[in-house]
Amino acid sequence: MATGSRCGWGVAWEPFTNTGAGVARPPSPDHWMGTDQMGRDLLSRTIYGSRVSLLVGLVASAVSMGLGTVIGLMSGFWGGWRDEVLMRITDVFLVIPWLVLMILLASLLPGGQSVTKVIFVIGITGWSSTARIVRAQVLSIKERAFIERARALGSDDSHIVWKHIFPNVFPLIFANTILTVAISILSESTLSYINLGPPPNEVVTWGNILYEAEAYGATIQGLFSWIVIPGLCIVFVVLGFTFIGYALDEIFNPKLRRR
Repeated sequence: MATGSRCGWGVAWEPFTNTGAGVARPPSPDHWMGTDQMGRDLLSRTIYGSRVSLLVGLVASAVSMGLGTVIGLMSGFWGGWRDEVLMRITDVFLVIPWLVLMILLASLLPGGQSVTKVIFVIGITGWSSTARIVRAQVLSIKERAFIERARALGSDDSHIVWKHIFPNVFPLIFANTILTVAISILSESTLSYINLGPPPNEVVTWGNILYEAEAYGATIQGLFSWIVIPGLCIVFVVLGFTFIGYALDEIFNPKLRRR
């Protein structure tokens, strides 16, 4: 058994601790999900791995939403040739399949396999749809009467954008951010599963737990809990964020709000 501290369930909480068995084991009273190929408790690793998976989802979403919001605000407010340039760049990111683009960037960019690199790759590939949504709202809001009154009072462009337009767009951005968190968590799991995420021996995530399960033949050995439990964690967390995002979108978007 592992020598780390215990959580009160009889399960070791040291995700990198070797039990000494050196072989994957099925579930048992000491290890409710069994152990991996190095004898480490899988329940501990699954719980421990939720930290990085959620961290990547939240931070990558913040990166993509920040980038998409700024581009959408500038494009919609400026208009003209600058709008055309920004929207053509956005179209390039929309046309290329996000999974292909993520894999390409994760393979080509320097920096090795690190959490920071995964966050950057997910954030830089997920902003385009947000930019389109924000731009559409800005085009509508900037034609309203209160914007004209702000101009008549001498407000400059930056004041109008951040004090008048952005607060009216923010509820939609917030709802879309929750949906983006779900996509970011799924993206991290995908990259880790194909061994383009953080190394399993350094950082524990749900994705690289599944990668190790596939690499060491968990299905062939009948160790289904090694695959099912981390997979269900990903499914339930992604569904939870998705449902919250749809609910917030329905609340904040007048076109979807029920009467």
